[in-house]
Amino acid sequence: MSHSPQSPADHRRWLALVFICLAQLMVVLDVTIVNIALPSAQQDLGFSDGDRQWVVTAYTLAFGSLLLLGGRIADYTGRKRAFVIGALGFAAASALGGAAGSFELLLAARALQGVFGALLAPAALSLIAVSFTETRERAKAFGIFGGIAAGGGAIGLLLGGWLTDAFDWRWCMYVNIVIAVAALAGTPLLRESRPAARPRLDIPGALLVTGGLVAVVYGLSEAESESWSSATVIGLLAAGGALLAAFIAVQARTREPLLPLRVILDRTRGSAYLAVGFAIIGMLGTLFFLTYHVQIVMGYSPVKAGLAFLPMTLAIAVSAGGIATRLLPKVPPRVLIVPGLLIAAAGLGWLTRLEPDTSYAAGPLTGMLITGFGMGLVMAPSINYATHAVRPMDAGVASGTVNTAQQIGGSIATALLNTIATGATDDFLADRGPRAAGDPAVLREGLVEGYTTAFAWASGILAVAALIVGVLMNTPGPRRRAAGATAAAGREGGEGEVLPAHFG
Repeated sequence: MSHSPQSPADHRRWLALVFICLAQLMVVLDVTIVNIALPSAQQDLGFSDGDRQWVVTAYTLAFGSLLLLGGRIADYTGRKRAFVIGALGFAAASALGGAAGSFELLLAARALQGVFGALLAPAALSLIAVSFTETRERAKAFGIFGGIAAGGGAIGLLLGGWLTDAFDWRWCMYVNIVIAVAALAGTPLLRESRPAARPRLDIPGALLVTGGLVAVVYGLSEAESESWSSATVIGLLAAGGALLAAFIAVQARTREPLLPLRVILDRTRGSAYLAVGFAIIGMLGTLFFLTYHVQIVMGYSPVKAGLAFLPMTLAIAVSAGGIATRLLPKVPPRVLIVPGLLIAAAGLGWLTRLEPDTSYAAGPLTGMLITGFGMGLVMAPSINYATHAVRPMDAGVASGTVNTAQQIGGSIATALLNTIATGATDDFLADRGPRAAGDPAVLREGLVEGYTTAFAWASGILAVAALIVGVLMNTPGPRRRAAGATAAAGREGGEGEVLPAHFG
């Protein structure tokens, strides 16, 4: 079988992928890069322990609630234009945050990062989705992109630790300017991508879904401090659920909906969204609690803590880029996703064995390698099939839905698992009497009890997710998928646009 040489357009398309992935890396790592810098920022700006969670939540709240709207705006205005505006806005917001002289200005900057990230992330993913349509190329492109999506959090911890130790916490914000400029350097390689017929913006749908997601994410964040039984949390979650239910009802009746239900009701795509959301629960649960474990219990410095997560990033790269990419064109996605979720669950199960004196190699390292390997098998095919065979006019909103699943999964991980961990620690210390609070050794035992309890819950969640995805995801074999994709492309051509390569 002969292979034709790649055309210059092919090379430009792959080079453009590098710059698109840089932008995605900036968006993903900003979820975690400030975690290690928080103690320094708190000391510098003088905000309270109760307020510090909002430095993280302000970003995820704005990001998660606006992603669907951002995806549809990218479809409406053009994905290249949305990519450029999103990257420029993200850089400007980062500059504002780095220069912030008050807690309020830092929060405003983080929220603005979320707003522009909600425009940038779906534009980046949809550019890849409409540019790589051949099965093997698409698998390779999404293997690279999925590895970044899964490993960006660990990279953020590594980079945040180094910048905080070597320079100042403010460089955890300023570094985004450097990354954004590098990503924008690839703009000449991009060609504008938009449907032949512009979708109308569904304003009622946008208001409903934004309000619903804000209420849900805010409610989940408040559960950490207010408890799950508080009227505030229950009210917010109920209101969010009602708004999202109303949003679904409106989408079913609107002529040009913000989120066409055909995007999520497809069993393959819908299962892929579920897999992404559940996988992020396991991923951020691992990163969040191990960050505290290696620094507080094991006594690592910020930069050493960041380096401690490097093996997890490498494990993700190997499984996503080296294994998932090669197997995805040959096997149905659930053959990778389901084992990946189970392997990640096993890695989290390993971390339930942690003790205060457990060595790095026997505890965190082994757990991270297993979990990271599983995450790579999940994220690459999930992100691929979350945008597979969508109509060109829906590429942006399908991409926004993937990122929404990530952010909602991350919010659940932070709120649910942290509440579980805190409760387990409090119960452990309460059982040991009032003097336990003054004993550093007992305090470390209590913290580890909380972390391991959260790891157990996260492991169980991923195991259940594997069962759900295994039952729901209904995909044909590779040959039938390729034939179906060709037929779908032909049908879309009748609507005004075939899925072409939009680079070069």
